[in-house]
Order: sequence, then structure tokens, then C-alpha cells
Amino acid sequence: MGLRNSKARRAHAPDAGSPSRGSESPRSKRGSSGRKRAARSPLRRFLYWSLVLGLWAMIAAVGTIAFAVSTLPPIQSLEVPKRPPTIEIVGTDGRPLVTRGEMSGTDVSIKELPPYLPKAFVAIEDRRFFSHYGIDPLGLMRAAAANVLRRGVSQGGSTITQQLAKNLFLTQQRTLWRKMQEVVLALWLERRFSKTEILELYLNRVYFGSGAYGVEAAAQRYFGKPAREVKVAEAAMLAGLVKSPSRLAPSRNPDGAERRARAVLAAMTELGFVTETMAKAALTQPARAKPAGAGSVNYVADWIMDVLDDLVGRVEQDLVVETTIDPALQAAAEKALIDELVPKGQRLEVAQGAIVAITPEGAVRAMVGGKNYAESQFNRAVAAKRQPGSAFKPFVYLTALERGLTPETVREDKPVVLKGWKPENYSHDYHGPVTLMQALALSLNTVSVRLTLEVGPSVVAKTAYRLGIASKLEANPSLALGTSEVSLIELTCAYAPFANGGNAIAPHVVERVRNHAGKTLFARTPQNLGRIIEPRHVAMMNAMMRETLVSGTAQRARLPGWPAAGKTGTSQDFRDAWFVGYTGHLVTGVWVGNDDASPTKKATGGGLPVDIWSRFMRVAHQGVAVASLPGLAGAPSFASALPNAVLPPGSNEAQVGQGGAESVRPQVINRSLDGWFLDRLFGRR
Repeated sequence: MGLRNSKARRAHAPDAGSPSRGSESPRSKRGSSGRKRAARSPLRRFLYWSLVLGLWAMIAAVGTIAFAVSTLPPIQSLEVPKRPPTIEIVGTDGRPLVTRGEMSGTDVSIKELPPYLPKAFVAIEDRRFFSHYGIDPLGLMRAAAANVLRRGVSQGGSTITQQLAKNLFLTQQRTLWRKMQEVVLALWLERRFSKTEILELYLNRVYFGSGAYGVEAAAQRYFGKPAREVKVAEAAMLAGLVKSPSRLAPSRNPDGAERRARAVLAAMTELGFVTETMAKAALTQPARAKPAGAGSVNYVADWIMDVLDDLVGRVEQDLVVETTIDPALQAAAEKALIDELVPKGQRLEVAQGAIVAITPEGAVRAMVGGKNYAESQFNRAVAAKRQPGSAFKPFVYLTALERGLTPETVREDKPVVLKGWKPENYSHDYHGPVTLMQALALSLNTVSVRLTLEVGPSVVAKTAYRLGIASKLEANPSLALGTSEVSLIELTCAYAPFANGGNAIAPHVVERVRNHAGKTLFARTPQNLGRIIEPRHVAMMNAMMRETLVSGTAQRARLPGWPAAGKTGTSQDFRDAWFVGYTGHLVTGVWVGNDDASPTKKATGGGLPVDIWSRFMRVAHQGVAVASLPGLAGAPSFASALPNAVLPPGSNEAQVGQGGAESVRPQVINRSLDGWFLDRLFGRR
């Protein structure tokens, strides 16, 4: 029995040499387990070290951000910096001429803007603006990928909030360190302000190129209108500028600005900010920036900024400066200078020019200090002092009249020699006896010198000072020919008493200064500076200087229907050419020459300056009631009484010696007829 059971167990026991189907040996189990661990260990190691590196990266990032935060002012003490004061300079029509300040432009409420204007910026700069919390992870990843591919910082991935943080608190450096600070500040801004407030701050601080900060300044700069009036096409163009203000400015790159505006319109349409109809209309009629011009109004702005502190004290708030500048006359003066100087300047070797136009009471209506403000900010109308040549002679003749002479007084036109100095007329000819009227109209140098010696150079200098010349005058015989340097504005203002009847004036350009709340900080009060020329002498001088336009060196300066008077001037070696002329409505002075005082190619006062003056004055007098010159109401021209004094149409002026002389020949005068007329107009003395 036991044997049978033993066999049975052996029969059912597995074969020692064959592996069991239902189990493995211990050695086999250990081998299989080792192979599985070997297969799993690289994955485990990768996951382990990834986790470790991730933790260290997180620690480093947190530490870096913490250090970045530590370099910023305490968050609780951060405040949005106030905009530096803005000075808005307006013309006689109340519209802005130019805006000055470190950040030009005034703040506007987003409620005042058309809804498509802020949406244009959202569409092109940060389409997820209303859904993120200051940073846009998708935008950051896109920018990071682009930067890696380009091996540099080519895209910023900045949201509108981040851009605002950069504009308010940070520099323009494109570094990872600044980007981290930007993120921290963006999160603070989102916590501190609403989305609408952030967008409004952004629109008022972002830079648009050409010195325009803020959407209001940009709209005025590029389109000549306030931001609340811009159209869809103009809004798209403004939004497109933010990417690259200098490169895309429509005043410099209109094609690039228009292409960018089309991209903005496409984004606005995609997001439903404008309808397809609105977008098509904007594409059909794209925005056009206003012509930049030569920027001559900036010469006026510089002049105002130089004196503003004296008028209102230290500027600590936004101001509006109301001026006497007439925008239409300013544009006309700029155009007249460019239209005449550009085509003729090269031929005459004249590079620069300036114009000043004032009312007979001293209000500056236009001032152009150079050919192009962008090329040169030097104001030649105010700061440059040059020899006026024969344009100084009216002070000589006025002094002579005040000493008892009259326009019919005769003096000899013959050589004068003073210690080796020999002033000559242009033709080197001398014509014997001439009246003072003829001598001034034809700008005879010898007669002017004789009169100066007769009355005394110091007395002539005092007359010039009395009329408004402020520069130092050398009281010597050459003063008769305008050898002492003066500025264009002071010479122009010194002619104003002839136009207003003999009263002193003080040139002024600022009428009123107020803040944006309407409080007046300065208001000019009318000044009565008193009479400085007797009426009869004003009448004599006007009659004499009118002859300059009728029969003398400025015949090309006639204004149809308007009585006008003036005097040309040319300095030594043709370095400077002048003409100051006036009507009862406006006194305008013109200077042309070169900044380095190099000689021109025989440019004379009766040429280019007269042409510029005439072009401007004809525009300035359109639609204006005719006004007579003081003392000459209804009086005929002396030329009509002196038929023999009419000069050839080509008569002109040129310099000789140290002053100006005219290239015209005086003719024999019928003194009896001349005297008869003067007896009845002035009374003989």
C-alpha cells in the first residue's frame, strides 16, 4: 500500500529536468525581476531628475523674481507718475499751433474717444487684453519661440499692461531682466486699476513718433484734429504706429504706415470691432497725414518758451498759451519764403532766410526763423544779428527831417572821403544836386553819409534807439550805411511807428496764459507807450519811402490797390539782403543770406527779399479793407508829380563800400513842381 502510494506520488511529480508550467524556480524569478527593473530605471531616472531640475528652476525663477521685485520701489508706495506739464500754444483762431513739454499732448478720457479708436489698439497690440491678468502666457510663449529661432530678442510678447508698465516705470532696454520687472509691475497695475483705466493711461502715454506722446498729440500732429474726431482709417493708422513709431510715421513713410493700417483694419474686422462695411470704407479712403511743411511755427514756440517763465513763473501744470499768431499768415509766410528761396537761392548762393510780420501796434502775426526748422532750429528772425545796409537809412533821414529838413531839401551827390574811407554809389557816378526824397528812394550812399555827418552819428543812433532798435550801434559815419548789426525783428518793429502814425510799440506774441481749468495766469494789458514821431514827420517819411516802391529800388514790391512803403538794404559784399515794407495793415521784414556770413552772388534787397515780401503780402491783404498810410490819405504818389523821376523797370539795388547802394541813376527833377506839391502837403520850412 505504501509502495503503491509512493509510486503514485512519483508519477504525479513533475520531471526534474523539465520546468513546471505552473511555477518558476527562485533563480528564474530573480532574473526576470532584474530585467524589468533595468528597463524601468532610465525612465525613473528621467522623471526624477526632471522633477529635481524643475524644482530648482522654480526656485531660481522665484528667487530671480523676488530679487527683481527687491530692486523696485515698495509696491505699496508705487504711484503712476504724473505727466510732465504740457504747454499748448494756440493761434488767433483758438486752434493748437504746436504743443511743447517733455511729453507733448494732453490727456483725454476714453469716454471722449470714438469706440473704434481704443479697440484698434487692442486688436493689433493685445487682443486678449480684456481676458488676461496683465500677462499673456500664449503671447510670451510665441515671443520666446521667435527669440530662440532668431537667437536674440526680436519679439517682446508684451501686453498693453506690460507696455504701460514699461512706459511709466522702466527704461526702453530689451533685456530679460527688464522683462521680469515689467511682469511684476504689470501684475501690480492690473490689481490697482480697472481695464478701462489701464487702457486710458496707455493711450495717453504711448509714443507715436515725431515728438507726439499720447493719442491726442498724435491726432493733432498727423491729422490736424483732436483725437475725438478721428475716423476709422485714421484710428487704424495711429494704432499701427506703436509697433515702430520712427519707421512708420506717416509724415516720413506714408506707404509703410498705410500697409500697417490695413493690418490693423483686418484685425479689427476679425474681432468684430468694426463691420466689414466700415473696414471697406476705410480701405477705400485711407488716412492721409497732413503735410509736415517746414515746421516754421516751432520758431515761434521756441521764442515763447524762452519767455514763458518770466510771464507765469515756474511751469508746474498744463498751460494754454493764446498767441497773436495768425495760422493762415504763418503758413503764407512759410510758403512765400520756401517758394522763392528754393528755386532762386542756389543761383544766388543764398541758403537761408527769415520773415517777421507784425501789426502796426506790435502784435506778431507770423514769424519764420529759417528755411526748415527740422534742419536748423536757429531762429534767424530773433537771434541772428546782421548788417542791415541801406535798410537803416530811414533813421538817418528821419533825424534830418526832425532837424528842419524836408523831402524837397537838396543835397549834393558827390564823392566823400573820410580818413581813407570812400563810400560810393553802385554806378560809381555822382549826380550832383538831388532831393532827399530822391536820394532815399534811390538809396544814394553819399547823401546818407553827408546827412549823418550833418546831424551827428550819435543823434542818428539815438533816433534808432527811440524807434525800437535795441542792439548796440557804433556812432560813426559808417552808421549811415547800416554797418552796425541788428536783428530782423527789431528792425521790423522800428518801422512800425511809420505805419501807426508815430507811436512807440512793444512787440508781443503772447496775449493770455491759462490753465486747463480756465484760470488766467497772465493777460497782456494794452500799453500806450506814447508818441515818438511827430505826425508831420511821419507823413514826410511815408511819402519818401513810398517812392522806394513807386520809382526806387523796390518797384517789384507794389501791392495792387494798397498804399505801401518800405526800404531795401544790402550789406557789404552782398552778405545780407533786406527789405522792410509796410501798409496800414501790416509791417513785414525779410532777410536772406548765409549763416556763415559768406557773400552771396549779388543778392540785393530789391531782388529776392522784395519777391518774398510781395508774395506774402499779397496773400495777407486778400479780403482786407484798404487802409491808407498815416499822413497820406488821398495824397497822390510823388512819382505822378515827377515824370522825369521814373526809373527803368529793371532798376535794382546793390552794395558798395561798407553799406548798401542802389544800381539806379537819378534823373533831373522839376524842383518847382516838386516844391509846389510839398508846399501844399507839408508846408515849407
